[in-house]
Amino acid sequence: MSCDNCNDCDSGECSTIDRNPASYTFNGDLKLTKTRSKALTGDSQNREDWVERSAARAMMRGVGFTDNDFEKPLVAVATPFTDITPCNAKIRELGEIISKELVSLGAKPYVFGTPVVTDGQSMGMSGMKYSLPSRDLIADSIEMMQESYSCDASVTLSGCDKTIPGALMPLARNNLIGITLYGGSILPGEYKGEELNIVSTFEAIGKYSSGQIDYEEFMAIEGNACPTCGSCGGMYTANTMASAIEAMGMSLPYSSSNPATNKFNRISEEKYEDCVNTARCLANLLVTGTRARDIMTKKSFENAITVVMALGGSTNAVLHLMALAKEAAVDLDIQDFNRIGDKVPLIADLKPSGKFVMFELYQIGGVPMVIKELYKQGLIHGDCMTVTGKTVAQNIANAGDISDYLKTVEKHRQNYIQEVKQSWIKELIGA
Repeated sequence: MSCDNCNDCDSGECSTIDRNPASYTFNGDLKLTKTRSKALTGDSQNREDWVERSAARAMMRGVGFTDNDFEKPLVAVATPFTDITPCNAKIRELGEIISKELVSLGAKPYVFGTPVVTDGQSMGMSGMKYSLPSRDLIADSIEMMQESYSCDASVTLSGCDKTIPGALMPLARNNLIGITLYGGSILPGEYKGEELNIVSTFEAIGKYSSGQIDYEEFMAIEGNACPTCGSCGGMYTANTMASAIEAMGMSLPYSSSNPATNKFNRISEEKYEDCVNTARCLANLLVTGTRARDIMTKKSFENAITVVMALGGSTNAVLHLMALAKEAAVDLDIQDFNRIGDKVPLIADLKPSGKFVMFELYQIGGVPMVIKELYKQGLIHGDCMTVTGKTVAQNIANAGDISDYLKTVEKHRQNYIQEVKQSWIKELIGA
């Protein structure tokens, strides 16, 4: 009989790999970190100011705020939730876990949502017109809720691909104290002994249309492709951006590769711990006063690009990382991607171009293992600060060794580049 949180087998014998070894603690006092939110609640040490903000407090009392709560730092918790897509269906639950932990640490959270558009559902119809614009709408929505209530800090959650840059952009834009957390990847489906993911359904459309499979098999693939909640399992935009932001230092180590749920579609143990640790790290950021732009530097963006290249990530990373750099006032252009890409090996064989999905990277040690290998090769800036309060090098010190699993496909990458170049040449000369 399998244990509730086991993702690895049916026997209940959990893997011995320690995929989330860091334990984060907070033993400080958050009372002195209440600064910005005094504009909303008033300053209890200033009678005139306190009286002036009475109406705002009265409305907050209507939703459960107490006298003591007005002395606590106010933390915005952005939860881009919807129950129409598996990518973000668990985000509200994660927000509740984070909020509970923030309360225990001495902060007062307030929760709100944003729009969510999922490419996998909206593409091929007019709804896709709203996908990319939703990124900026999400960012603006979060900024509006952060600034309207003068939060002292913010936790922003994300799931589907546009919500990931959309969740980080407002932290960078206003240089807030904040941290972001990815909801996690979906578990792979299975049919006739083969792993499935959302792209399997697109491939099945082609196979059925060309007569390679019958309607019964077509529907069986559809019915098994997405067995749980979580973002699309390959190295598509969501997992690409989540990995990039972890490498950048704005989310916790391991959080981009930890799965969203267990096989019973309940929040995975690792993701639950990510939520608790995210709250604790935010509390430490409040005490130290560390802001988004202290972490989001040119070198941290270079780390993000390096990891994207090594994982064979989505080209959408160019679009989103440049947008994030603009918000963080970092000078980044497309030539930086070419410069870094020329020296970074492709060390992962991940879908859609490869064989594996994020869950399998999680099983062998996750994104920190990849960062560690790149650091050993001199391709990662180890001195960059992160939301843990430690440097990248310190965060990956105890990560697994990729040597037992490394599959270098740089030769295949170079062959592909040559094929593309030859195709362009033929097109140009009209051959």
